[in-house]
Amino acid sequence: MEAIARLRNEPTSPRKMRLLADLIRGKDVDLALNTLKFSTKHPSVPLEKLLLSAIDNWKQKNQGQDVESANLYVKTIYVDGGRMLKRMLPAPQGRAYRVRKRSNHVTIIVDSRNN
Repeated sequence: MEAIARLRNEPTSPRKMRLLADLIRGKDVDLALNTLKFSTKHPSVPLEKLLLSAIDNWKQKNQGQDVESANLYVKTIYVDGGRMLKRMLPAPQGRAYRVRKRSNHVTIIVDSRNN
């Protein structure tokens, strides 16, 4: 039985978050956690917390089963664009440049390989 965890409005651009999501897609949960823990990219911390939340959600759904014996893996992970804050930056000759501060939504689905 699969479990889902969602992270909404994380203030990081979706492109930066997708680089990390591609690293852990389809991997075992232990390997994915180690990859995120030792990654130097700044979105790895909230993504690691989200993966731990998905594991806890799986534990809640499957009360009698053990996590280690279930061989959990990251079945699906995808990153969508979230809201965009639009700000203005002063520019030469009285102009203003638009700055788009992006955010994203991340969804992780973990599942057991012993189905």
